Amino acid sequence: MTDWPILSLITFLPLVGVFFLLMIRGEDEASLGNIRHVALWTTVVTFVVSLVLWAKFDFDNPGFQFVEQAEWLGGSVTYKMGVDGISTPFIILTAFLMPFCILASWRSIMVRVREYMIAFLVLETLMIGVFCALDLVLFYLFFEGGLIPMFLIIGIWGGKRRVYASFKFFLYTLLGSLLMLVGILAMYGTAGTTDIQALLAYKFPAGMQTWLWLGFFASFAVKMPMWPVHTWLPDAHVEAPTAGSVILAGILLKMGGYGFLRFSLPMFPLASEYFAPFVFTLSIVAIIYTSLVALMQEDVKKLIAYSSVAHMGFVTMGIFAMNPQGVQGAVFQMVSHGIVSGALFLCVGVVYDRMHTREIAAFGGLVNRMPWYAAVFMVFTMANVGLPGTSGFVGEFLTLIGAFKANTWVAFFATTGVILSAGYALWLYRKVIFGEMTKPALEGIPDLNRREVAILAPLVILTVLFGVWPAPVLDMSAASVDGILNQTQAAIEAAGKTAEAVGR
Repeated sequence: MTDWPILSLITFLPLVGVFFLLMIRGEDEASLGNIRHVALWTTVVTFVVSLVLWAKFDFDNPGFQFVEQAEWLGGSVTYKMGVDGISTPFIILTAFLMPFCILASWRSIMVRVREYMIAFLVLETLMIGVFCALDLVLFYLFFEGGLIPMFLIIGIWGGKRRVYASFKFFLYTLLGSLLMLVGILAMYGTAGTTDIQALLAYKFPAGMQTWLWLGFFASFAVKMPMWPVHTWLPDAHVEAPTAGSVILAGILLKMGGYGFLRFSLPMFPLASEYFAPFVFTLSIVAIIYTSLVALMQEDVKKLIAYSSVAHMGFVTMGIFAMNPQGVQGAVFQMVSHGIVSGALFLCVGVVYDRMHTREIAAFGGLVNRMPWYAAVFMVFTMANVGLPGTSGFVGEFLTLIGAFKANTWVAFFATTGVILSAGYALWLYRKVIFGEMTKPALEGIPDLNRREVAILAPLVILTVLFGVWPAPVLDMSAASVDGILNQTQAAIEAAGKTAEAVGR
């Protein structure tokens, strides 16, 4: 197995599906059915292969595993892939969510079906590549490349304001990443390599770390997104098709948090310690402010989008607490949020396909006609609130413990976000599910069909399973998290001793 290029296989397998999609001719119903089935089975096979990665992964090894390397671009830049306990959960999560995105688009996407499926398969390759890349240039190409298919998905198959939302998404994320590109060039000029493993061992000067940290922060903060550069997200979510929203919330937002863990903490430890109070401040504002904004929303999707920004505030808070509880909690929170938020957007898609509206006021009393939908929606709502026994509780609780160890006031203010999340989530559930069914349009609304049950049932199971047994994610990431934190703390302590000696 060690000689098998499993990472390249997982990364580029979706492109094999693209090849077959291009071979299918015709636009009749049979051809469209074949297109959908090819896309679905491509994503299913990719997920199965990703499970092999999990089965062969050494949980006790803090370093990179399954490393592949080949000369590329004249030898100055290498094609290098590898994973550790932080990147592997996100690869599996990406591969896990993609079949549900295809199934969710089965009947809701009826125009340019081939192009739509191709965009999703290309996007899957680029997203998995981000988490596998061990070269800065390769990472940047995957990281930025993902903008193009998502731009098309929103801009072509989105809602009424899709062009505005797609351009806003593209420009925000592109401009932030240009500063990261400048940082990559500076790192290459200083260290003479773009190899991430070599750069992790390289000690950048303290002054340079500050500027590099800011350059990378500009890109990752927009991607998360952190307050105040979060305004592109609600528009993108509202206008994107259901599957686009699932991938935006489930995977693309996690790239920012992954970037902080892969680059900011281990490569720029002194700058990370210096800017930690700044990140704490932005995280608290995001948690409280966007939760209050969520309380005022009239669109279900927009409410969940602002909820995502608040939950990402817990992630950044946990990462820059720079202790095992905080960082492991952040990793788990990202995985959990990928499942729960993706499921919530799928739930919105269920009623949107029936009613063609997302206005909260258009619903009410759905429990009378859709009892199974009400039960499923309740599970994900409780997980979004952070109810014990659901995956949402584990991540929030660990990040709050980590924040408390770093700064009690940060934990105190962040805890108010838990209360506010209960406020907007339970209010939404009551308005949509409970009460009398007074809207005539809702009288004939059907409950979940077999396809929708097949999509939502695995997500319900994982939400509850990870809530009572979080070990699969926590055990996988533990060694790598400890490795990053030991390296970060060693660099900070060494800089402190040097400053002490100079002072004498």
